[in-house]
Amino acid sequence: MSSGSSPLRNRLPYAAPRFAQAALERARLTVVPRTRRSRAPRVPFVTFVSVILLAGVVGLLLFNTSMQQASFRETALETQATDLSAQQEALEMDLQALREPQRVARSAQQMGMVIPSTPAGVLDLRTGKVTGDPVPASAEDSIPLQMPAPSKPEELRTSDSTRARTGGAPTAVR
Repeated sequence: MSSGSSPLRNRLPYAAPRFAQAALERARLTVVPRTRRSRAPRVPFVTFVSVILLAGVVGLLLFNTSMQQASFRETALETQATDLSAQQEALEMDLQALREPQRVARSAQQMGMVIPSTPAGVLDLRTGKVTGDPVPASAEDSIPLQMPAPSKPEELRTSDSTRARTGGAPTAVR
């Protein structure tokens, strides 16, 4: 078997102590002579960090200022929108008041228009002809727009002399 063995196996017992000896020599600590290390200067680094911090603080201050301005503008625009909304509502109410039928009728009466008491005739939609006898409307025949307010019954009316005796308070009549 010795003839069939590898050459590495034959050298192994002799090579192992040499490897161990070399490892021991490498593992021994030696004193390294002190050399002067070059240190990076600290002033540029400190300056760089200070500039970065200063730029961050200034940036935050500018951002905060712009946000405050946007907030003030938003408040002003909300106030303006509220005012415009109230103005629109007031204008719509005025428009509704101008469109009231009673107002339109009063304006027509003031211009001299009258409401006819009888219709002029009947309009036939198929032929487009008016049947009947149209009569011009007059102020005496017109229908009043507002009915007069009801008058107070005589029993509820008090004389001025009765009020003077009771100190201005109305007296109840049974």
